Parts: sequence; structure tokens; C-alpha cells
Amino acid sequence: MSSNIDKDLKVQKEKRKPDLVSVHGGHSGQFCHHAADSLEEIVLSYIRHGFAWVGITEHAPGLRDDLLYPDEKEAGLTPAILLNTFSDYILECRRLKEKYASEIRVFVAMEIETYSGYQEFVPLLIERFRPEYLVGSVHFVDDRGFDYSREQYEATAKAVGGLDTLYCRYFDQQYEMIELLSPAVVGHFDLVRLFDPDYRQRLLQPDIARRVRRNLELIKERDLIMDFNLRALLKGAPEPYISESILKQALELGIAVVPGDDSHGLDSIGVNMETGIAILERLGFDTGWKVPVTG
Repeated sequence: MSSNIDKDLKVQKEKRKPDLVSVHGGHSGQFCHHAADSLEEIVLSYIRHGFAWVGITEHAPGLRDDLLYPDEKEAGLTPAILLNTFSDYILECRRLKEKYASEIRVFVAMEIETYSGYQEFVPLLIERFRPEYLVGSVHFVDDRGFDYSREQYEATAKAVGGLDTLYCRYFDQQYEMIELLSPAVVGHFDLVRLFDPDYRQRLLQPDIARRVRRNLELIKERDLIMDFNLRALLKGAPEPYISESILKQALELGIAVVPGDDSHGLDSIGVNMETGIAILERLGFDTGWKVPVTG
């Protein structure tokens, strides 16, 4: 009898749904110009959706005027204003972390950039603000943004010598960032494919595929988490970041992959989470969700 009960308990455990988590999310209109809603509203929504934990991963402040996004420039924002705003974010996020500790685990985190000077700037931010973990992202190639619009993407690709070169430079910068800073989470690993309809074939080109593999091996060596970024689906992409061809390599290497909704307001919290989890389960990933190393 006892043996049968043990078997039943084992089956129930195996069928238990994975926790809802977001390793990369929580951008709010209170602290991010291209997001919406207050940070407290965001945290409360994660609680209502039943999330076990969430990383609030606000963007690091811009370093120079020429590295700000077009909408930030139009709004009259400056690096000094963004730095003050980020300081306010850290204080508010810590307050909310404590206030709602009995209902959800909140990580006070930061999404970093990789432009000229970040090598010195990011360590200064870490020392000043002590985030619990970093999301290492690449939104600039050779100091040119590429994810703001299709027009920007195409202009940056042309400036660096074409799409193949854009991919190569993107993955080179990503490798340098991982090697230097070992961010606990590598954000939207293949964001560079954003406006490329032929990305599946391009990712297989030898010079690009070699860089992808090299970066994955470094992620494994450093025992980092990869963000399975579901915002791509919200924007109409055929699959999340990370593409399935890369996901399969991550699985082979034993890299932890954790969902991130990359939410930018109440309307994107938890969107496509069930789809993302189903993809990871189908491929055989561990859905016990590794928790980011905290600082």
C-alpha cells in the first residue's frame, strides 16, 4: 500500500505545473520612458497573476547624449536625469520588495548595455546601487542602436557592412560583455535577428554559428542563466528569443534557461508565459527554474 502511495505522490509531483517566474521583466512607466504604469502596480499585477518570483530589471541609465534612444532625446532626457531616475528606481524597488515579501519574491536587478565606456561605467553603477543581479543585454553595435525601429536596424546594418557583419559584431560584443561582467542572466540572446526575416538561415552561416557556439560555451563555463524572452511573441515574431536552433544547443550544454516576459507595463505581464513554458518542457529543459545569483 505504501509503495502505491509513494508512486501516486511521485506522479503528482511530476505533473505539478512549473512556477510562474520572470527572470527579465518589470519595466515601468515610472522609471522607463518607453514603458507604462507605476512600479507598484506592476508588482501587484505579478502577485495577482500568481508569480513565485520576478526580477525587476530596469534599464541602466544612458552614459552619453549620443547613446540615448530617439524618444528619450525628444523628451528632453539627459544622462543626468536618467541617473537620478535610476536612483529613484532602486529605492522604490527595494521598498516594494520588502512591502510585498510575504506575497512574492522580488529581485532588484538592472539591465545593462554594451556601448563605448560601459566597461568602466557599469562597475561604477554596480558599486553605487548594488543590484541583486545583472541582465547582460546588447542593444547597440559599434555604438549604433538597432532595436528601436526597422529603419534604425537597417541603417545600422548598412553602417557596419551588412547583416552578416551586424550579427558577427553583435555576438562579439556579447562575448566581451559576458567575459568581463559575468551577468547572472544573459538577456534575449539573439535579439540581433529582430528585423531579419531570414534569421534562421543566417544563424547557420559558419562565421555566425561559430560565434553563437563560442558564446554558449562561455555561458555554460560561467554557469549563467539565459533569458527565454517572450516579448518577441508579443511583437509578432514566430518564436521567442532564443531561437530553437540555439535553444537545442543550450540544452545539450546543460545551460539553465528561464522565462522572462520582458514586461513594459500591465498589459504585457505574463503574456505568452504558458506558450514559453510549453516550448521549454517539449524540448526537455528543467522547469525547476534556476534562481539568479544575487549580489
